[in-house]
Amino acid sequence: MRHAETVTFGGSALDRAHALRGDDAALSQAVANGQADTLLLWRGKPLVRAETLDGLIRLPMDHPVLAQADGPPILLGQDENSRLIFAHDISGWRPEGVDESGLNQFLDMSEQAHPDLPQDTVFAELRRVMTRLSARDAELAATARGLLGWHASHGFCARCGAQSTMQRHGWQRQCASCGAVHFPRTDPVVIMLITRGNNVLMGRSPGWPEGMYSLLAGFVEPGETIEAAVRREVDEETGIKVGDVSYLASQPWPFPASLMIGCRGEALSDVITIDPVEIEDALWMTREDVMQAFAGEHPFLAPARKGAIAQFLLRNWLADSLD
Repeated sequence: MRHAETVTFGGSALDRAHALRGDDAALSQAVANGQADTLLLWRGKPLVRAETLDGLIRLPMDHPVLAQADGPPILLGQDENSRLIFAHDISGWRPEGVDESGLNQFLDMSEQAHPDLPQDTVFAELRRVMTRLSARDAELAATARGLLGWHASHGFCARCGAQSTMQRHGWQRQCASCGAVHFPRTDPVVIMLITRGNNVLMGRSPGWPEGMYSLLAGFVEPGETIEAAVRREVDEETGIKVGDVSYLASQPWPFPASLMIGCRGEALSDVITIDPVEIEDALWMTREDVMQAFAGEHPFLAPARKGAIAQFLLRNWLADSLD
């Protein structure tokens, strides 16, 4: 697909500085020389410019607020000017008056301002701001959120249960008890543009905003190819049989740790029989329906979230630019 790497969170060609991850001396020297900055996250929310929400805030490595970090920083990579970029997590901070139930939800519109940070900065939900960020900032934020989330949920060895420790500046964990080494987890998920003539198959999950439909998606199972996962998931959720399957594009999706694998499939039937355990509803929508939805003019259909690969694939389908 010609435009594959223009999807949100992809295509910035970040230098992830793999060779430096185990070089403590070089990293320490770069920090001492002022050749490093850090991003700050709280509960998975990156620190961004207030009002516009269109840029990550880079802090110096000696900023006082970093004393509140929950653990050591992780190395994300380096910019074109060879400045290193780290990420710190201050999720232990407890702001006053925060509605815990609303944090990191589908539509988390809340913002948190830290008293020790500049007044023109706030922590904001990444899904809310992702399309306002540059390609580089989006990739950095997704990487930071994914890595920090993995460390927060994988503090103990999966082999023996003992506590593990961060290694290689965030890119692995090691168990001191049994010696097992663990690496950041990514779960493959297929998301499918299933078409039949002028129609595309769309579904919705319980709890989504009213009227919102998206492309069908599901996790790849052990021992399964991507093509087989596409056919199985569509069949399980809607009863639709799928023939030819082809790959289109992928998107890192750190909510919490998925790689969305965008595929195209040709439906062999059109009678929908939904599994209510899997989805709430599914239907066939015409190109004209989807165009109306994107324009905000459809009587009930709300488009998939802007920035998500579902909308990316649908827009390219409408523009005949999937090849």
